[in-house]
Amino acid sequence: MPQLSLLTPLGALTISEDDGAIVALDWGRGRDQEETSGLRAAADQLQDYFDGKRMVFELPLAPFGSPFRQRVWAALCAIPPGETRSYGDIARALGSSARAVGQANGDNPIPIIIPCHRVVGGGGALGGYSGGEGPETKRYLLELERRALRHVPGQQGILV
Repeated sequence: MPQLSLLTPLGALTISEDDGAIVALDWGRGRDQEETSGLRAAADQLQDYFDGKRMVFELPLAPFGSPFRQRVWAALCAIPPGETRSYGDIARALGSSARAVGQANGDNPIPIIIPCHRVVGGGGALGGYSGGEGPETKRYLLELERRALRHVPGQQGILV
């Protein structure tokens, strides 16, 4: 499976691809590096994200998971950059429980690109985060998005 690592403000990240689609983003540097056009596009878009130039990713994604998890991950992608939703909000929208949504959120194989950091606990509590330095990483990503959106009011997605 081709992988490509990149350095970010959060440390090294490794993107994995299978059959032309992104299937994983892992914390740390991968052992085997094989650049493909898809992985290069993902790395470039991630760099733009960390530079505050892009908040929405335009990449083919193929995370492995049950149909329920796929629905949760699609709901995460619908949360606008710089905004949050609670586990309960997503659960109500999907007709599920907040606990099941939380478990699917925590098992997201493509964090940042599938923005699981935009999900918070009830009452706006930050909650946990399974990547990087945990809640500090989540806080960093949310603030990065809010700062980027303030620089170009009224725009979401790709910022110019």
